[in-house]
This record gives sequence, C-alpha cells and structure tokens, in this order.
Amino acid sequence: MDSVLRRFGLKKGDQRDGRQAAPKDLFAYSECVQYGFPYKPSSIAFHPQLKLLAIGTHTGSLRIYGAPGVQLISVHKDEVAVLKIFFSGQANIITLCADNSLHLWEIGTKDQRSCIQEIRSLSLERVFSGASSTCLSLPSGCLFLGTDSGHVYMLDLKNFKLLDQVIFQENVVQNAPEEFRRNPGAVESIVVHPLKPEKVLIGYNRGLIVLYNIKQKKTEQFYNPGQELECLFFHRSGKEFMSAHINGSYIVWKLSETNRPKEQTTTPYGPFPCKAINKMEWKTVESDDAMMIFSGGMPRASYGDHHTVTVMQGDRHIVFDFTSKVIDFVTFSTADETLYTNSNASASYDDPSCLFVLLEEEMVVIDLESDGWPVFSAPYLATVHSTAITCTTHVSDANGTFWNKLMGAGRKQLTGFSSREWPVCGGVNLRKDSMARDILITGHEDGSVRFWDVSSVDIVLIYKLSTSNLFSLSSGHENSEDLDMDEEWPPFKKVGTYDPFSDDPRLGIQKIAVSSLNATLILGGTAGQVIIMQLGSEDGQINLKRVDVNIVGERDNFVWKGHEALPLKTEARFPPGFQPLGVLQINPPAACTSLTFHPEWQVLAVGTSHGFGLVDYGQMVFLTCKCTLSLTETSGLGESTMSRRKSFKKSLRESFRRLRSRRSERRPKAEVKEDDTRMNPISSPGGRQTKGALTSRHRQTHIGTTDVELSKPVERQVEARPVEDVSGSIVRALYFVETYLTSAQSHTPTFWAGTNAGYVYMYQLTVPPNERRSSQSIQALLVKEIHLKHRAPVMSICVIDHSAIPFIAPREARTEQAAEGELTGGAHSVVICSEEQLKVFSLPHLSAREKYKLTASEGSKIRKVSYVKFRSPAASNYFEYDLACLTNLGEVQVFSLPHLRRVFKAECIRQENIIGIVSCIFNRNGDAFHLSSPSEFKRFSISTTASVYPVCSVPMGGGGDDGSLSCTSSPDRSHSANATRTRATTSQVSGDHLSDDDTGGHVSPADESVRSGDTTEDSVRVHISGGSEELISPQSLTVNNSVITTTRLISTSIVQNTSNETTVSTTRYGTSSNRN
Repeated sequence: MDSVLRRFGLKKGDQRDGRQAAPKDLFAYSECVQYGFPYKPSSIAFHPQLKLLAIGTHTGSLRIYGAPGVQLISVHKDEVAVLKIFFSGQANIITLCADNSLHLWEIGTKDQRSCIQEIRSLSLERVFSGASSTCLSLPSGCLFLGTDSGHVYMLDLKNFKLLDQVIFQENVVQNAPEEFRRNPGAVESIVVHPLKPEKVLIGYNRGLIVLYNIKQKKTEQFYNPGQELECLFFHRSGKEFMSAHINGSYIVWKLSETNRPKEQTTTPYGPFPCKAINKMEWKTVESDDAMMIFSGGMPRASYGDHHTVTVMQGDRHIVFDFTSKVIDFVTFSTADETLYTNSNASASYDDPSCLFVLLEEEMVVIDLESDGWPVFSAPYLATVHSTAITCTTHVSDANGTFWNKLMGAGRKQLTGFSSREWPVCGGVNLRKDSMARDILITGHEDGSVRFWDVSSVDIVLIYKLSTSNLFSLSSGHENSEDLDMDEEWPPFKKVGTYDPFSDDPRLGIQKIAVSSLNATLILGGTAGQVIIMQLGSEDGQINLKRVDVNIVGERDNFVWKGHEALPLKTEARFPPGFQPLGVLQINPPAACTSLTFHPEWQVLAVGTSHGFGLVDYGQMVFLTCKCTLSLTETSGLGESTMSRRKSFKKSLRESFRRLRSRRSERRPKAEVKEDDTRMNPISSPGGRQTKGALTSRHRQTHIGTTDVELSKPVERQVEARPVEDVSGSIVRALYFVETYLTSAQSHTPTFWAGTNAGYVYMYQLTVPPNERRSSQSIQALLVKEIHLKHRAPVMSICVIDHSAIPFIAPREARTEQAAEGELTGGAHSVVICSEEQLKVFSLPHLSAREKYKLTASEGSKIRKVSYVKFRSPAASNYFEYDLACLTNLGEVQVFSLPHLRRVFKAECIRQENIIGIVSCIFNRNGDAFHLSSPSEFKRFSISTTASVYPVCSVPMGGGGDDGSLSCTSSPDRSHSANATRTRATTSQVSGDHLSDDDTGGHVSPADESVRSGDTTEDSVRVHISGGSEELISPQSLTVNNSVITTTRLISTSIVQNTSNETTVSTTRYGTSSNRN
C-alpha cells in the first residue's frame, strides 16, 4: 500500500490542508501593468483640451496617457504599424495604419462594453495604394488624405466615409507652370487655412505648391520654390505660410503673391549641403517674437548623423540633440485648447506652451515658457533601457529609513528640470495611495544601477548610481575642449536619458544583492569586480580598500584568455547615496555568475565560471575559495565558457539516435494504440507522442489532489551530462543559512554553493560573537557534498523548517519576517532545485525525501526559482509558502512544500521571448517582472491578492454619454477562482495526470502572450449564453457601476465536441507555436 501511495506522490498519514481542498483561493494568473517606454513607437498625438497623450506603435498598440496613473491601452486586430493618430473630437480617435486602413476609436461607454474601443474601420486598398500625407480639419469636419498618385481624398468625420469629392491632380495642375504639368509628384503636405477652412495648401513632392478652394473646386494660386518640398505650415494670421525643403532650407511666402517669396531662401545651417527639414511649425507669441520649430536640417558632412529638433525665437536658438531617431513632434499651444469646443474660434496668437518630441527610444517634453527651455521630468514613460539592462532584482516593502534616505539622495540628482507641472494631466487616478514601498533595481552595461519605484502603475526613477568613477578608465576625449569649440555652432544641447554607448564593457553589472534593513548594496561586475556599498547621507572623499580573491590559484596549464581587470582608483569622491566600503577583485577576472551576502555575519560569497570565494567584508579579509574546474578544463579555458568538445563516440551515438527518431516518425498514426493516446494526448509535428506536449486545457492548470487516475506517468529518458562539459564549473546558486548541518541537536551558520555540474558544497561557518567580531574573523570548513545523478545545473538551494516555511535570506526579510523559519521545534529539510528536477533532502543526514522530475515528465527545464508567500483573500490570517518556478517554455509552475505536488500551472511568457524568460524575477508576494521588449517591463501575478493595476476616470467634458468614464484593468478578485477558467482549467493530478474540471470545459492552447488585460468569467459567460461565435473587442470591458474591467484580445466560440459536451474554444491573436 505504501508503494502505491508513493507512486502517486502521497504518503501514509498525509494530511490535507485547507489549501489542497480549495486551491483556487490562492492562485490566479493575471497581467497587471506595463512599465517603461512603448516598443517601436510610430506616431504621437495630443488632445489640448482633455490633456491626453496618444502613442501608436509598429506592433499595432494604441496607448492613451493622462495624469499619473491614467492609462488606457488597446491593440489593433492586425499587428500593423500605426502611422498617424488624430483626436477627431471630444472622445474620438482616428488611426491610420500601414495596411492602408483607417480605424475609429471611442473613449466612452458603448453598450457597457468598453472604455477605448474600435467602433469602425475603413479599408482604403481599393481606393488608393497609400497615403503620403494627412491633415485633420475640425472646422470643415473632414480628414484630408494625400496619396502617392497626387490625388487628395476627404474623409467625413461624422459618418466615417470618404466624400465623393476628390481633388484630382490633373485638375489642380492644368494651369500650373509647364514643368509641373506632366508629373508634380506625390502629395507631400496638406495644410488648411486657419481662418478659411475651405482653402487648403497642397504641396507636391517636386516642389509645386497650390492654393485650392474646396467649395469653388478650383485652384487659386501657384507657388514655385524651385526645390523638392518636405512640409508646409500656415502663419496664424493666414496671410503667410512657410515651406521647408529637402536641402535644409525654408522659404516664407505671402499668400497673395505668387511671383516671388516674401523673403529670400534661408538655410539655417548652410551654406554647406544640409539634410532635409522633415517637419516645421511656425508659432506666434503675444509677448515675443514668433517661434520656429523644425526637425532635421543639419549639415550633412559634419552633423548628418545627429537627431535634432531646432527651436528658434529671436536671438534665442537651441538645437536639441537626441541619441535616437526623431519619429515626430507635437507642439501644445494655449490657443488650441478651444479648438475642440468651438471649432470656429481663432485666437490671435498661438502662445506655445510645451513641445512633445517622440523618439525611437524615449519621449522628451520641453518647456517652451520657461527660460532656457528646460525639459520636464516625466512621471511615466521612463527610459528603463537608457543603457542595456544586464540584470534586475526586486525589493518588496523596503525599510522606511532606507526608503527615505534613497528618496532624499535621488531628489538631489533631479536638477535642471522644469519647475512647471506635468502638462499631460487629463483624467483622474482612482487608485488609493499604496503604502507599499516596492523597488525594482536594474543593473546596466555602463556600470550604472538605477532604483525604480514600482509601488503603483507608473515606474518612476528614484535614484541613479554610477560605478565608473571607481576605476581609472581612458576617456577617449583628450581633445574635448577643441570639440566644444567646434560645436559652438550649431548650438547643441544634449537632452534625453537614452545613452546606448558604454565607456568600457567591463563595467557591466551582472549581479545585484541588496538589504534594505542594513542599507547595504553588493554589485558583481563583468570583469570580476565586486563592489560593497553602504547608503550614506553626506558626501565625502573615500579611500578605496581592495581584496584579491584568486580562485584558480597556481594551477598548471591554466591560461586566462579573457579581458583584464579594471584598474581601481585609490580614492574617489561620492555624493550622498550609496558609497563604497571596499572592492573585491576576482582572479581570473571573469564575470560574476552568482552573488549573495549575510549582513548580520558580514560575509559575502561570489561565484564565477571558475569557482566561488568567501570574504569577510566586515574586516575585508579573504576567507576561502574553491575552484570548480576539472582537470580537463584547466588547459586553455578562455572567456567563452559554453564551448563543448565532442568525441567521435558521442557523435556516432547521436547519429544513431537521430536515425531511430526518423524511423519512429514514419510510423503511421493508425498504429498508435488507444492507450498511448490517452497517456499522451498531443502529438508533436513529427507524429511522436510526448508527455511534454500538454493538451490545450492543461496550458494553465489549477491542480488538486483527489480523483487520482491509476496510471503510471510516462518518463522520458534523460541522459547524464558528460563529465568533461566545460560549462559545469559555473557556480549559479549561493546560500547562507543557520541550520542543522552536522548534528540534529545543534544548529550552526552554514554556507551552500551549487554548480552547473550538479555539485552542492556545504560549509560550516564559525562566526565570532559581536563583542569579538571586530578582532576575529569568520572561519569556514567544508563538511559535506552532494553529487546529483544527472549532473544537472543547480539553480536554487533553500532550507525549510518542519512547517514548510523557508528561511528567508536576512537581506530580503522585513523586521517582522526575520523570525520566519524556526530553528527549534522540528527537523529541517533542504530543497535543491536543479535544471531538471526538484528534490527535498532531510537534515542533517541528507536522505532524499521527495522528488519531482520535471524534465523527465514534460521535457521542460527550470530557469527561475522563487519561494512565494501566498495569502488567501477570503481568510486574511491564512498563508502558505510554495515553490514557484519558471521553465524554458515560459510556464510558471507552483509546487507545494515539502511534498512537491504541483498545484498550479500557467503560461506567462512566450517561449520565443528568451530575453523575457531570462530576465524574469519574482517577489515574495507572487508578482513577477520580466522584459516584454527591450524597453518595457511587464508585471504579472500568480497570486489572487495582486493589487497593482490601472484604475482611472477620464472626464469627457460633455462629449461622453454620462460625462465621465471609470476604467480598470484589474481582474475581478471576487471571482478570482473562476476568473482564470478560460486560461486555467481546474484539474486533479497525481504526478502529471490531469482530468477534466467540474465545468467539463476544454480550453484550447494559448501560444501567444495576450497583449493587454485579462479574460474574465463574465465575458465568457456572455458568449456561452449567446451560443454563437463572436469576436471580443481588443479591450473588452465589463461595466459595473461605471467601473470597466479590461479583458484580453481574444476570440471565444462555442462548439460541440464528439461527446455532445459544450466546449469553450479560446484563441489568442498571434502566431501559435509548438510547445513540444
């Protein structure tokens, strides 16, 4: 009987806790919020009355931003670039996409379904090939669309249809000069007269400019600048206009004079050949000279590679120099505020207030009212990827003193910004102020570390730390003074935070360890440098202490072929904030692969591809080290640690395996036994039945412990890794804990280290008492080892007590949590997670208690491991710790402790997003962060108590149905157990055998990450009751008491399966992928 129970992961006398009876109370997958800057932006628009900002992307995303906390996100049905965005009314938005289609969106309530929803679309493929220029005219109520063929079409804003009237090119130019009659080119620019909307200026590519009267359907004037045209812009008076050209020049024209321009052609940065002026605006100011704003126009030879926007007003002249391409810019003028309420109103002056510049990698907002035209400090759209992100970590509920000191140091860094309030202030944030103090820390390639506040839906930079001033680096700017003199003209001003360049790749931060309780920060770098820092409140000159840690030692035949160590300065001045206590230098200077420390014992451990070392950083004394290189690895191991040697025997064996695999693939499907089909429900493309290919209803699963199927799991064979594998020496897991390592009667401080070859080394530490700590150092003694059978890389090591509560590392625990994990009252166990399996050993005897073979049963491999504290929303006093792991398939699986039963499984990251999987980190509350793109972090949760999601209200100012709209993208937590049924089916499991849930539902595989929101139970219930196929809108919303819950872009259909059971088929938009 015991053997039967053990076969299904059960033991005699095993007690079921409350969570096992109702697992839905604790686990639920939900997408919370996106942090950072939209990936691949393509267009921008600003609503001057509602104070809303819209950004479109190349992936079809449409994002609306208002005051901090106000975010509305939707996605086009097809992932096409959004070329142009127009606010066509109080609550209407028009988007022009790269597939030559127009889409009408509405911010408001409609059938109690959405807060930003596509209500109409219009394909223009059959009308013309593509729009080359556009112009929105609210007074005339139409959108002008210029085409490559030279014709101009007009879209009626009221009924969203093209008007019958078309301005054909041949009719416009029939009286034009002879050289333009044949082919004036595509329509390059269209502008409407500011006082007479029936008159429009049409500019063609070859240079011809035409004043056309729409009502009279005739051409009134012709203008010939003699240069290829880029753009046109009217003066507010309507008596003059300006044309910008491909050679970097502009011309001012009088509307009534066609023979010659009002002024001579002006080339701001001539006389040498210049690049084109891509866009220009001409704004009048009541108390000063007119302001000219344009992008481009730089001298080709000298500054042709600069990305610039120039602002000129009288004697003031600044060229804003950016580090990424200028996509577009928009000027917010005071006169535009009345445009959407009274389209016939016209102010005498523009009075520009601020300038929005959308760049390829960031957005910069410039204050045009303050002296010097400073930049605004943006409360969102942060450039988290200002330099390449190399590592991340998270601090949950940071210590209050630590938080205040860090905020104070950060405020001293915020200098040179505009003192005016953020101009994008539309909408109202309805979220209550969070008392949490969550910090996301990012390490970067240039040696900088940034601390971000992620307590709310907006990510805000708190503090920036640079480590480059610790080292003596060759600047490469010896002639900086001469360069400054040469760059006096044009008058450049560097703005923006995006800086993709690094002075030295060795500065990169690879590992971060932090303790908010002790205000200590440890940084591990690319060149083996480990920097120990303490948070200080005053600046000062600091003498730098250095400790060398030689891991390899004097081994014969070892030659380091990598980079050299960074030269350390003897002293450096540091402002308030984190200041160095000392620097460790690992030799050979390989990149840090793991890092941890114990602030109470003042000891740290660092691992590299060659081994690991221990240092007493309280006294800055080296303790011990161990080289993990094998004898075959010491001969010529260079910087690349992932190279593999293949013997002839191994190559021959792999060739035979491939041959057998191909033969098995030729076996007809009819020969597959019915029993095999039941055991392995999904076939791979080649016809092989694998347990790793889960059925669609198992893509996200809640798992219980009853109704166990009496069938033995099928395990695939996992070969032992070769001993000569070069990557086996990498140290990836380090851990400090006080536990029973040598005796069951006494607990001692210990240190654990795990390698890629499946070795675990255990050290007993002797820590002197506090009164002698300053004079005596820590002693370390190797006492035990564990060798895993298949030599799989060790990913994580954690000790749990008799109540299955893990010993939280002191550097991560809060004051009230420090006692969690009891040292008395029961035996301890250690959970060792390798890349292929989870295993629990008893302490101190290290006998195996539990095991879960993930790779053997499913084919996936573990990439990230965390221990999460799950709380019940129904019973506030109930919580439990479980083990959460992320696999290489992008799936998060949760296992109970200590029995390692899988209780939850969810698809969270696309399998193809390798960077997202590698960058994913979990906090103690079940929230996770990962890079969804190079410029954005995505936050999701596997706990039902997740609370960070947008909740906002957007007043319509009379344009909406009821005056305001409240929007939230949070899942309905009152139905948290049922809210995941479209993505997670409730099943019963033993090992890997799953059975249908109580609803009899069957959910199809979801291989593409959904782009926004969550699928709710209510949205599915609506379609089930309807009994027909229906397409849910890109931002489906369930409205209750003016609160709209955002749901995913998803298609739900009701079909009948062969057993006459109703099946809910859920398919996400995007390319599916095979998970075998």
